[in-house]
Formats: sequence, structure tokens, C-alpha cells
Amino acid sequence: MPTRELSSTPNLVSLFGKAALANFTRRGGGGGATLPDTAYEQAGITIDPAHLAAYNRLCEFRLSDDLPITYPHMFAFPLQVKLMTDDDFPFPLIGSVHLANRITQGRPLRVGDTLDVKVRAENLRPHDKGQQFDMISEVFVDGKPIWVEQSTYLRRGGSSASNGKPAEKEERPPAPEPTAIWRVPDDIGRRYAKVSGDHNPIHLHPLTAKALGFPKAIAHGMWTKARSLAAFEGRLPAACSVDVKFKTPVLLPAKVGFITEHADDGWTFQLFDARKGKPHLEGTITAG
Repeated sequence: MPTRELSSTPNLVSLFGKAALANFTRRGGGGGATLPDTAYEQAGITIDPAHLAAYNRLCEFRLSDDLPITYPHMFAFPLQVKLMTDDDFPFPLIGSVHLANRITQGRPLRVGDTLDVKVRAENLRPHDKGQQFDMISEVFVDGKPIWVEQSTYLRRGGSSASNGKPAEKEERPPAPEPTAIWRVPDDIGRRYAKVSGDHNPIHLHPLTAKALGFPKAIAHGMWTKARSLAAFEGRLPAACSVDVKFKTPVLLPAKVGFITEHADDGWTFQLFDARKGKPHLEGTITAG
């Protein structure tokens, strides 16, 4: 796979502008499309302690020289956006739905580490609502792979997997009794965008969210994952995997319930609407 080396972090403001324009010029689900056989790499990334502290406060991690397991996504995401806004990428960035995210780390990364980050797209496959694909991001330190992320995205339409039949309605079990209740403010999308650079309009304001089919602005999925993991701080194994599925958006502002349970090899956790019981996120933590 050819690799394009980047000497600096891609400009997310201009890339999201390009993505917004693509929404008007490139319609449809991209049926029969292929993913580009290209990877992006950025070497020599250093961690800004002030930025790390801002991220930790926003997601409610404690201040530490160890990076939260979700923090390296800050470095992978600009490369993902660069790849997903290239002219040969088959789907528009805006409108693609983040279905799932799995992160595995061999050890916690630290403030003093120098990171090399590589991103590629792979595994285009049908979904009953369209097509899905994975964005694979890897972080290396001194040439050794330390951290890997698999983000699965859905592009609606362009798939025959459902054969025109409506999806069967899932029966929802009663909401569990929460171990914690969190209030999510209406500006969390704008605050997370300021730290992460993820200025997707569905997160920023009710008007821009409505223009893209949402009744209100929604919280970033990666913020909900990070906020959930902050509740485990001090209990996460140094080497572990955290796998989440994003179920329904968190409409802002929100009141959410959170629950955790021990599993044989780690933990399970859920984030859900505290009033209606609708699941927002379901996740597992496994050691090793």
C-alpha cells in the first residue's frame, strides 16, 4: 500500500470546508465504490501538555503524564479526515455515521513519547442500511506499534443487503438501574470540537444539525467514549482493548445514565438516556 508522508498536521478547518462542499457536489451512497489503496503517515509528533490537560478536563480524566487511551485519536483524526476528503475517497465525510470504535494499546503512551501515526481505510462491506468501512489508525514509538484504533463508519444507501425489506424493530429491554447520572451540557459539542478539531456541523449547533437531519446538535461519539472511560480511571489495565458500539445519538443537552459490570476478562459498560432508557453506547474492556 503506497504511503503519503505528511510534514505537518492537516488543516481541519479547510478540510471540513471541503467536506461541506462535497455534500452538495457528490450525492448518493457510492454503491460499487472502492476504497483508496493509500495510507497517510505523520512522523515525529510530540505531545503538548497544555492540550492534553484541556482534553483531560473536558472528558473528566485526571491530570497525568499518561495519555488516556482515547487521547491518541486526537493525532489520528486529522489524518483520517485528510484521507476521507481526498477526491478518490468514495463517500462524503459529512453524513458518514460512526458505528463503532475499538482501541487496543500495549501500554499507556506518555507525554515524553514521540509518536509516528499512520492511517488507512479498509474492509468495505455491505450493511443493511448501506455500506460500511473501517479506518485503521496506528501509533508507533521508536518503530514499535503501541496503539491501534479501528473506527467503523456507515454510509447510508447503495447496498442491496437488505433486499428492500425494512429492518426488524429491535425490542428494547427495560433500562438498567444507573450507577451514575450525568448531565451533558448543550455546548459540549463546541467545546470538544475546539479541543479535537472535529468541527462536523452535526455537533456544533441545533440549526446546523437540523440541516443534516438531526433534531438537535449531538455529542461526539468519541467524547462519550472518553467520558465513559474516565469513570474507570485507576482500574484500566496498562495493556487493554476498549470496544464500543454507538447505538443512538446523545441529543444535547442530555441527562444520561451510566452503568458498569464486571465481566470474566474485564468490564462491560453502557451509556443510555436516563429518562427513556434508549442506549447511546455499549462497550467492553478486556485486558491484554
